[in-house]
Amino acid sequence: MKGGKPERTMSQELKTHFAALGGFVILAWGLELFDLFILKRGFYLRGGLDQYGIIPRNLIGLRGILFAPFLHSGLGHLIGNTLPFITLGWIIMLRETSDFFVVSIISALVSGLGTWLFGAPGVHIGASGVIFGYLGYLLLRGYFERSAIAIAVSLFVGVLYGSLIGGLLPFQNGISWEGHLFGFLGGIVSARLLTSDRRSVGG
Repeated sequence: MKGGKPERTMSQELKTHFAALGGFVILAWGLELFDLFILKRGFYLRGGLDQYGIIPRNLIGLRGILFAPFLHSGLGHLIGNTLPFITLGWIIMLRETSDFFVVSIISALVSGLGTWLFGAPGVHIGASGVIFGYLGYLLLRGYFERSAIAIAVSLFVGVLYGSLIGGLLPFQNGISWEGHLFGFLGGIVSARLLTSDRRSVGG
């Protein structure tokens, strides 16, 4: 029992994990396939769904903070984001399912607002800002929490996805490094907030 409520079984937790991660993936893939093979091919919507991404310093571009994580510039872009989204997202869920949603929201907002304020001209789309948020959260959670498990997870993620850190630097054309950088910062903010919250609850 936790707080007077029965604990969820492992099976129930895994079903929730599958629903959350699978729901995002299905939505992102469904939108991209619809965009590629219906809208763009049929010329039903000039620019397709990509126009709903983040457009820096343009008021209408603020809507992209909500829509951009679900939109991608092609199947290659989407495939490249799918595996790290599932892997890092699930690692976060293994601790607390609710952490996944908190980190996702904070990372998306910080990444989106940072890109809107400081991003290069153009339309910024993709889930990579959120993915870098997951990376920042998992890498820094060990530092803030100082527990053996959290540190071990941080080291494991560093070995597994540490090479992504290069995506924070402005050296690749056509890559929204601003979204990556601010997403990463959003993940660090999430790690700090969630660690502080647990310490407060624990007395």
